[in-house]
Amino acid sequence: MMNISTEDYLRTIYFLYEKQEDESKGVKSIDIAKELKISKPSVSKMITKLISKKYLKAKPYSNIHFTKKGLKEAMRVMHNHRVIEVFLKNVLNCNLNRIHEEAHKLEHTFSEYTIRKLDSFLNNPKVSPYGKLIPHNKINRGKKKR
Repeated sequence: MMNISTEDYLRTIYFLYEKQEDESKGVKSIDIAKELKISKPSVSKMITKLISKKYLKAKPYSNIHFTKKGLKEAMRVMHNHRVIEVFLKNVLNCNLNRIHEEAHKLEHTFSEYTIRKLDSFLNNPKVSPYGKLIPHNKINRGKKKR
C-alpha cells in the first residue's frame, strides 16, 4: 500500500499533466509546489524519493516525467478520487464546491475492493463532476478480494 503523501504527489502531477497541451514536456517542480501549497525544497525531496521508487524520472534541473509504473499508479489514484467525486455529487448530492476536498479525504481510506464496487454501482462513470476524464484503462486494480 502506498502512503498518503506519495498518492497526493502522484495525483497532483497527473492533474498538472492533464492541464498541458503537450504532456511530453513534463511537469515543473515549482508547479507541484504551487498546487500543493508547499515549499520547493519539500517537493524536491519527495521527487527524489519518487524517482528512487521508479515512479518518476527527471534529470537535475529539468522537468519531471512519469515512468510507466508511475503513470499507472497516478491513474489509479486519480481514478479513485474522481469516482468518489461522482458518488458524492450524484448519490449524496453534495455541494460542488466541497466535493474535491471530501473526495481527497476519502480516497485514502477506501479500499480497492470498495472502489471497484463503487465504480460498478455508478456504471463506470467516464467524467467527474468537474468535467475531467476518469482514467479507466491500464489500471492495476490488484487482486480481487471477497
